[in-house]
Amino acid sequence: MQRYSLLALLALFFLPLTAQKLYEMPPPGTQSKVSSFENLNGQKGQGGQTNRGAKGNAYEALKAGETKVLLDTQGAGVIQRMWFTVQDRSFAMLRSLRLRIYWDGAGKPAVDVPFGDFFGAGLGKMAPFESALFSSPEGRSFNCYIPMPFKKGAKITLANEGATDLHLLYFDIDFVAQPEADNNMLYFHAHWRRQTAELGTDFELLPKVRGKGRFLGVKVGVNADTAYADTWWGEGEVKMYMDGDSTWPTINGTGAEDYIGTGWGLGAYAQTYQGCPVADEKTKQYAFYRYHIPDQIFFQKDFRATIQQIGGGDKALVQTLLKKGVRLIPVSVSHDQGFTRLLDQNLSLDDPACPAGWVNFYRTDDYSATAFFYLDRPFSELPSLADVRVRVGN
Repeated sequence: MQRYSLLALLALFFLPLTAQKLYEMPPPGTQSKVSSFENLNGQKGQGGQTNRGAKGNAYEALKAGETKVLLDTQGAGVIQRMWFTVQDRSFAMLRSLRLRIYWDGAGKPAVDVPFGDFFGAGLGKMAPFESALFSSPEGRSFNCYIPMPFKKGAKITLANEGATDLHLLYFDIDFVAQPEADNNMLYFHAHWRRQTAELGTDFELLPKVRGKGRFLGVKVGVNADTAYADTWWGEGEVKMYMDGDSTWPTINGTGAEDYIGTGWGLGAYAQTYQGCPVADEKTKQYAFYRYHIPDQIFFQKDFRATIQQIGGGDKALVQTLLKKGVRLIPVSVSHDQGFTRLLDQNLSLDDPACPAGWVNFYRTDDYSATAFFYLDRPFSELPSLADVRVRVGN
């Protein structure tokens, strides 16, 4: 029987459409299915039976406190696409909806995230965009194209943990059932967290996970603290610790906007592997993503990713903020003659030896992140999703 390796499966889904062999048939026994309210779990020949087949169950309500099972299928297969739309796309609703995905009968979900953050509306601001893994054609729907293979079964639930009923919930979950799974496959995972970390510490995009796998990417939302006036929040470097790294990482970036492929500030854009759908200077809100698809990030034992909470501004402005008592720690000064490392040289901004220029400094902002990764097991040791009050609270 023909079998596909993990790399072949990933190539099939991640290469451009013109590079896929669209004309080849899969192994015998492969079945295409779609789970929706018109035919939960995509049962053969069972679709559209309500209202004599004339659109009788396109959507359902999801009341406050209710959980619905959207897919519960047994055997091997691959989830290929998920599509949703809801009539209430407020920040509170999108953060209150809890999406969970379970693999192979595990009691703990591999995906346990706020619905909006997972699909790209992390700050509650919907914007049309398209990327390799997600899209929202007109800012009113939620699409995911990440391939999610499983060996023994898959279960997807959506819970409304808010105080308001969701009256209109539509969805399609497209998947293929297969006669057997590839033994070399990895399980898809997603983890969400929100934190205003201590001054001088890094925000964890993904806490340490153990096992073999692949870091697929991250979506980040930032509510920049207005106490820092018109300084720039995004000088923080992304770090990736893997396979035993402790104090120092193997991968170290140069700045937040650099990590997502741009430079010298951050405006709104959406591209295949990187983008920033929300860049609002007035409200100081930014939502951006980076997917490691051409630039693959594999790990053999463990993995952890962080971003520094570091911003920057003109020296005079930073000194003014310090005098006002704003919490910050200057770390370096960029100027025409080079880079002055304040911490290495034990210099303060008021020291006569400290040059004028662009001052990089530790600060604290409201960060949230949804990290995506594949792992060689159906669940991880990461904690469960934070309480809805943490997700929605100011």
